[in-house]
Amino acid sequence: MTSEAPRPTPLLDARALGFSRNEEPVFGPLDFAVDAGEALLVQGGNGAGKTTLLRVLAGLLPADAGEVDIDGLPADRDRRAHAIAYLGHLPGLKADLSAVENLRFLRGLHGRRRGQLPDSALAMVGLGGYEDALARQLSAGQKKRLSLARLWLSPAPLWLLDEPYANLDLQGIELVNRMVQAHLRGGGAALVTTHGAYAAPPVRTRLLELEARR
Repeated sequence: MTSEAPRPTPLLDARALGFSRNEEPVFGPLDFAVDAGEALLVQGGNGAGKTTLLRVLAGLLPADAGEVDIDGLPADRDRRAHAIAYLGHLPGLKADLSAVENLRFLRGLHGRRRGQLPDSALAMVGLGGYEDALARQLSAGQKKRLSLARLWLSPAPLWLLDEPYANLDLQGIELVNRMVQAHLRGGGAALVTTHGAYAAPPVRTRLLELEARR
């Protein structure tokens, strides 16, 4: 008789996680886990709490209940800062810095993925030649690509991606999918929110369905 190999520690593990606003529950209690090398697809309509969930996991909002572990340890502020890269609805860019200056600034704050530089990240997301363009001069789609370049430079293993396909054309959607695939192959994980599965990355995926509260 052979014993089963122990299950690896999840990169992210949430237990009985809940959040309320003005004493009205937004989501929870939720139990879910994400292993290295896989994605969690978070689905739900408007008002279901998808963005709020990611903001709670990133430490931008305090949970009302439950626990979150990162790589088997409590997700305190320092651990979140080193382990999580968050891509929200807003680009999070400095408008009066150029594209490459934005990436250099963020690299100084968060470090960078091994072997990657700002210029190569810009080329990868299709912004080669825009290094000196000010962020405020870029279109919505170009700003999204610049945010994706920032994400790619981050050494954080856990990506929180809130509607990452918004403001992107078909080539941009394919770019996001390639990035997620490469990140997971390197041992990372991702949480991806979406209204539907039409743009889910083609990777090993779990599903978390959120329902809007009445």
